[in-house]
Amino acid sequence: MEKTRLGKTGLMVSKIAFGALPIQRRGMGEAVKILRCAYNGGINYFDTASVYTDSEEKIGEALSDVRHNIVISTKSVNSNREKVAKDIETSLRRMKTDYIDIFQFHNLPKLPDPDDPDGAYAAALEAKKKGYVRCIGLSLHPMDVAFKAVESGFFETLQYPFSYLSTDREQELVRKTIDSGMGYIVMKGMAGGLLSNARACYAFIKQFSGAVPIWGIQTMEELEEWLSVTEENPELDDGLRAVIEADRAELRSGFCRCCGYCMPCPAGIEIRNCARMNRLIRRAPWQEFGSKLWRDKMQLIENCTECGQCLPKCPYNLDIPNLLKFMLDDYHKYYEENKHLLPEIEQPPAPRAFEL
Repeated sequence: MEKTRLGKTGLMVSKIAFGALPIQRRGMGEAVKILRCAYNGGINYFDTASVYTDSEEKIGEALSDVRHNIVISTKSVNSNREKVAKDIETSLRRMKTDYIDIFQFHNLPKLPDPDDPDGAYAAALEAKKKGYVRCIGLSLHPMDVAFKAVESGFFETLQYPFSYLSTDREQELVRKTIDSGMGYIVMKGMAGGLLSNARACYAFIKQFSGAVPIWGIQTMEELEEWLSVTEENPELDDGLRAVIEADRAELRSGFCRCCGYCMPCPAGIEIRNCARMNRLIRRAPWQEFGSKLWRDKMQLIENCTECGQCLPKCPYNLDIPNLLKFMLDDYHKYYEENKHLLPEIEQPPAPRAFEL
């Protein structure tokens, strides 16, 4: 598989990367098989995080013997020196490696302070000096923080959501990041599962030379699809442009990125999925979201007190309480029209990648 240089990091990575969050949902044997097939298929960049339960262990089990041929990024959600240092040590042990290619601060609400001797950045910098970490980056959602990270000059990579539903401002962030020399790592290239045309998603991101997309993969079928699309290397032709424009018309308004910053909700509402339910029920298997489990989850929206706790947490300034009410009304209507399609005996649905 063709490789590309990830900004000024000096790392040469495959044109697509393996997102290892979903393999939490696979047993060790199956996960190892998928990871190894990805490597054999030409993917050399694998992304995980310390909070992805056993994802790091699965990478270590599958790929430790070819460690010198791959690039690994992992992340820590902690913000103080001691905890970040411990996370780095734990990640090294889990992945059976003595270095991390890209260490990323994960979902922090503000930039780590490079001048704080007790802060997260100090731990990462010390690990870099010891050779445990090669590059320091961030993975986040707030756009203002992302722009500040690029302008700061203290970080070598930025991992940020990007798809053809992204705004002009988000496209500006991509270009500014790449122009600065930072490596731009794309997460949620399929908008958290709302998009379904892999060729269109691939061709759109391909326009931004230097951007490396991470595709979350949890089945062999998904892996084979991405390897096939990458081998085809489709251009953004009129047919794919038509797909993109149709999806934009349907999905862009009130687009919840499913980042989860708004949670937890005092009323127990699973905001990050409920706030995009009208898309999920129409673009994912309906039977899953029509189950009693999801009907109960959606009904919790009735308990919303409009306390407003979620509003300042949303990086995209969505009017979450009103968005949830709309989703509940739409869900009830769709359910009544389609409940005859549900199986007679409902089973709890298996977790799927688009819930992330």
